[in-house]
Amino acid sequence: MNDNNSQKNLESSSNDTHNTLARRDFFRKSAALSATALAGTSLFAGTKAMADDPAIINHVPWGIKFGDPVTKNLYGMPSEYEHNNTRRNAQLLSSGNWYASIAMCPIQESEGIITPNGLFFSRAHGGIAQVNPNEYRLMIHGLIDKPLVLTLDQLKRYPSVSRIHFIECPANGGPEWRGPQFNSVQFAKGMMSCAQWTGVYIKTILKDLGLKPTAKWMLAEGSDNSEMGRTVPIDKVLDDAMIVWGQNGEALRPEQGYPVRLLLPGWEGNLCVKWLKRLEFSDEPFYAKEETAKYTALKPDGKAVQHFYANEVNSIITSPCPEKPWTDLKKGDMVEIEGLAWSGYGTITGVDITFDGCKNWVPTKLKGLVLPKAWTRFSFMYKYEGKPLIIGSRAMDDAGRMQPTIEEEVSVMGVESVYHRNGIATWEVTEKGEVNNVQIRS
Repeated sequence: MNDNNSQKNLESSSNDTHNTLARRDFFRKSAALSATALAGTSLFAGTKAMADDPAIINHVPWGIKFGDPVTKNLYGMPSEYEHNNTRRNAQLLSSGNWYASIAMCPIQESEGIITPNGLFFSRAHGGIAQVNPNEYRLMIHGLIDKPLVLTLDQLKRYPSVSRIHFIECPANGGPEWRGPQFNSVQFAKGMMSCAQWTGVYIKTILKDLGLKPTAKWMLAEGSDNSEMGRTVPIDKVLDDAMIVWGQNGEALRPEQGYPVRLLLPGWEGNLCVKWLKRLEFSDEPFYAKEETAKYTALKPDGKAVQHFYANEVNSIITSPCPEKPWTDLKKGDMVEIEGLAWSGYGTITGVDITFDGCKNWVPTKLKGLVLPKAWTRFSFMYKYEGKPLIIGSRAMDDAGRMQPTIEEEVSVMGVESVYHRNGIATWEVTEKGEVNNVQIRS
C-alpha cells in the first residue's frame, strides 16, 4: 500500500516536472516570435516576452487550491485588491458635519458609463434615513382631480420604465471656483455618477389622477430629518420627471433615497429629492428658505441667478489624472487618453482635447453608448513623448452648447458662487509623467 502510494507520488512529481519543463520550453521557443510580433504593434512596441516569467511558467497560487465557497458572500463583494476604488470624503467639504455631507464618487476608476451602487456619490442634509418600506407612504395632492396616498406596492403597480441618466450636484467642481483646491479628480469632479434608474414617469400617474390646468408647479418633499423640499416647474414634470425605486437592477440604496426618490434627468442633483413622501401641485411656486438662499449665484454685475435647473455641458479627463499619472510610461509608448462628458440639456455630440492649455484642439472619439442626459465616454490614442503638457477637454451637445474656458465662465458668473462651474478643467503633465491640477486663464 505504501509502496503504491510512493510510486504514485513519484509519478505525480515527475509529471509536474515534465509539465513545467514543457511549458518553459514552449515559451522559450515562442519568445522570439512574440517579441518580433510585438515590435510591429503600436501599443506594445517596447514590450519584451519573458520566457521564464514565474507567473506563466509556474502554477499560480489560486489555481492549486479550492476557492471560497459560493455561499461566502451571497450578495457579492468586490475583490479585496480593489480596495482603493471607494467613495471618499474631506473635512473641507463637510466642516466636520458628517450628517450634512457628501461622499465623492471615484470617477477615475469608473469603467463604461454605469456607476456601481456602492460607489454612487452620496449627499445628505440630515443623515441617511432608514425607511421601513412597509410603512412607506407617498401623498399626491393639490391641484389634481383625485388626490391619494400610495403604498410602495401600489406605486409599483404603475407601468415602469428604465432609463440611464447621470445625477450631478450643482456644486460639482465648486471647490475649484477660485483656483485648484484638490490635486484629485475624485474630489474636484466626484459629485456625480450615472446609473440605470427604474420607476414610473410622473406624467403616467397624473394621467390617472387628473392634473388641473391651473397647476404650474410641483413641490417634492422628502421624509428624512431635513424634510428637504424642492419646487419643480410643471413643464419638467410632464416631460421626463420620474419617481424611481430601482437603481442598476436592484432596489435603491438607503443613501440614494430608499425606497423612493425623485429623478429629474439632467437637472441639479439637489432637486432629485430622496426618501420622497409628498408631491403637491399648485399654481404658485413653493420656495423654501434653503432653496432661495443656498442655491443663488451672485454675478459680477451685482445681479443674482436665483434658480438654476439643468446642469451645463461638461467634461473631464479621467486618465491621466492626479490619481492615474503616466510615471510608468516610456518615450514612444502609446497610451489612451480617456474621460467623461455629460450635458443636462441633451446628448453629447463631440469632445475635443488640448495638449497646450486650450490654444489648439483635436477631436476625440466617442465610445460606447451615447445617450441623452447620460455620461458619455471619449477616447484619444496618444504617443507619449515625455514632454510637459497642459491637457484638457471641452464637450459639445446637440443643444448647440460648448463647454467654456475658465476665463469665459468667470466673465459671466464671477467667482462668488460654487454652483454650476463647468469651465474647462486642465491637468499639467510633467516631464516625469506626474499629473497636477492647474487652471489656465488667458
